Amino acid sequence: MKSTTISSPAASPVVTVVRGDSAAGVSQARRAARAFTDRLTPALPPEMADTLVLVVSELVTNALRHGGGAFSLRLNAHPDAIEVAVDDASPRMPRTRAPDLTDAGGGFGWPMVNRLARTTAITRRRPGGKTVTAFLPR
Repeated sequence: MKSTTISSPAASPVVTVVRGDSAAGVSQARRAARAFTDRLTPALPPEMADTLVLVVSELVTNALRHGGGAFSLRLNAHPDAIEVAVDDASPRMPRTRAPDLTDAGGGFGWPMVNRLARTTAITRRRPGGKTVTAFLPR
């Protein structure tokens, strides 16, 4: 797992990058997202910071579970939005499915991300895999 922050001369961080290939990477991604929000100027309202951490957690968990077992997370602060971008190695697109209510879990994350984000996008990457991006209001 690697984590890097690249800062501009402005007070807000420009990009935070986290890579992971295990459940520990999900925890690191959540911590990095919280640290990212803590450094934003102006600060996000607490409920929006919590929403960002939740979206990060869902997207990196989905990348681990359904995307080939590894992820790369990028957080970027724009003037009117926060960009959450997660790369994985699978070409399979996220899909909405009925939530599994039998204790096996699953089916809740992607619909929740789509409800919480202003917009989402999926981009195929060369030579393979995809990037799932969610933009949240700032």
